[in-house]
This record gives sequence, structure tokens and C-alpha cells, in this order.
Amino acid sequence: MSSFEEDVERYRHELRVHCYRMLGSYDEAEDLVQETFLRAWRAYGDFEGRSSVRAWLYRIATNACIDVRRPRRVLPYHLEPASFPAVALPPREDVPWLQPFPDVLLDRAEEPEAVAIRRETIELAFLIAIQHLPPRQRAVLIFRDVLGWSARETAAAVDLSVAAVNSALQRARPVLREHLPSHRSEWSARDSSDDERKLLHRYLAAWDAADPAALAALMHEDIRITMPPYPFWFEGVTDAIRSLTPNLTPDYRGHWRFHPTTVNHQPTLAAYLKPADATTYTLFALDIFRIESGRIAEMTAFETTDHARFGLLATI
Repeated sequence: MSSFEEDVERYRHELRVHCYRMLGSYDEAEDLVQETFLRAWRAYGDFEGRSSVRAWLYRIATNACIDVRRPRRVLPYHLEPASFPAVALPPREDVPWLQPFPDVLLDRAEEPEAVAIRRETIELAFLIAIQHLPPRQRAVLIFRDVLGWSARETAAAVDLSVAAVNSALQRARPVLREHLPSHRSEWSARDSSDDERKLLHRYLAAWDAADPAALAALMHEDIRITMPPYPFWFEGVTDAIRSLTPNLTPDYRGHWRFHPTTVNHQPTLAAYLKPADATTYTLFALDIFRIESGRIAEMTAFETTDHARFGLLATI
């Protein structure tokens, strides 16, 4: 392995997380890490060591993310009001949807020099909230409030003065508070708890029993369900149960099995579907839960068959 590879490869995983926070897209984060290493390789001969290699790479990665000028990532509730469509609507592949991030890679990013990836800074709610910030403000907030860099270090990373960094942070924080769920306006580190795992087991038991009332009892009154890339979404227990109930009978789509896991450091059920004419259950979606005060506040269902990315089996 060359000196360049030894210097930069150790930071691949945490740079991927950084680019993901900036862009809200796992696929684009992968591409931007490659772009970062390409730019770093071209400039490696001129690197004078005035900063650490890590800080230098973060600066390159941040500028690469800003340079791509991608539209902000969204979920269905950014597009239209909640509704229960009379007919099924087709998926919107033209929309830049927020993408989930595999926990198997988040764990690998926690390397010696990396800041541990706190759950509250990788959850979907946080990622959607920071998408409301202009890219440079987003970068400033990530460096200062997520990575814990000083104003001077941040200024060097984003090509701003210290005064401009402080001003950008003052503007960014109120926007973040406005778009975070109310209980998250003050961040506090927390791991997936036994209570959350027990709640998912109760959810699975209610599903297996085909019991809509038991499912409803686990939900907040204003629960929100989204299913990107489909543009419609549901709000409130009544419509949530109405949307889920057809799937409780095999006559609708087939038989379901669920495997508990975590994605974006959030409790998740990997949903496997066996249609009537099939003999195996195939990975169909990831149902990612946001849980507040012991009940389900939000469920985001991402259709996917990419089992390897999330460390899952393709079929069960």
C-alpha cells in the first residue's frame, strides 16, 4: 500500500458518513468519497502538513459536496398534504428522496480518530432537518455541533472567516430547531433501548395476530407513515391503520415476515414478502421507526432489495 493510501484510507468510513450528512444520499456519499480521494491524490504532493490529514480530507470532502449543488433531499410530506389516495399512485423516481444509511457501515466509521456517531445526528429526523439549510451553513453546523470542531478549524474547512462561521451557526441553529421534532430540539445521546425493542416485539405480535386495534394502541395519535418513492403519506392513527390493514391478510399481497434490525441507528423491521405463487420470502422494504414516549411517532418504509448493503439476507 502506498504512503497516500495509508494516509487516507483509514478515514474512508467517517468521510462517507460526513458526505451522507451533507447530502442525505448514501449513493452520492459513496461517489463523493471517491471524488474526495481523487482530489486528495492530485493535491497530495502539495500537502504541507499545516493541518492533520483528517482535517485536510474533511475540507476536500466538504467542498466536493458543496460543488455538486444537489437539490435538498425530501420525504413525501415535503411535497403535498397527507391524503389517502382513491387509487394507487405510481412511484416518483424524479424526486431526490432521502436515503437510509446501513448501520453496518456506521459501526465501522467509529475508528480511533473519529467522533463516535451519536444516534441523534444520524437519525432520519435530523438528516431531513439539516436539508433545510444552505450547503455551507449545513457544513458549519455539522462541524461545530456534530463533530465538535472549533470555529477556527471550521473556518479553515469551509473557506470562511471565523466571524462568518459564527454568524452562519447562529442562523443555522434556529432553522434546525424549527424542523426537528419538538422533543429533539435539545439533543441528547441515546441508544436503542430495551423499551423500543419490546415495542417492536409487541408490534410484530399484533401483526401476526392480524389485530388492527392492537397496532393502533402502539401508535401516537398523530403518527406519520411515508413510503418513498411513493408521493402520498398518511397522518393520524385512523389513516395509518387503514393503510396497513389490507397487508394483514395474505390475500392482498402475500405472507410477510419481519426481521428486527437497525438502520440510521433507529429501530427497524426488515420486511420480507412471499407472494402466493412464491416459495421463499424476499426482502421487500425497510420499515424505520421513530419512537416517542413509548409509542410509534413515525414509520418510514423504504422499498429495497439491496440486502448486502444492509447486512441482511436476500431471502428467508
